[in-house]
Amino acid sequence: MKKRIFTVRNKAGIHCRPSSVILNTINKEFPYHKFTVETSDGQNTELNSILTLISLGLTVGSKAILRAEGPDEEKAIQRIGDLFEYEFDFPPR
Repeated sequence: MKKRIFTVRNKAGIHCRPSSVILNTINKEFPYHKFTVETSDGQNTELNSILTLISLGLTVGSKAILRAEGPDEEKAIQRIGDLFEYEFDFPPR
């Protein structure tokens, strides 16, 4: 198992649209991996749905621990950790 501490940099935190990008990336690129996130207040959840990710309440500046288990843990932890630290700039709807 690999772990990485990340800091959320997105100004609006991890809301619906960033959650969707993160979960879609997990499902497409790392289908045989298990990801969990542990927040600084002790919440621990598996990343398997947008709602569980949103329920963590990760706002800009939040720090948390990402854990990855699977056949390519190093690549997985880097790619998904980078998405948590990415500053999303979605076009207006």
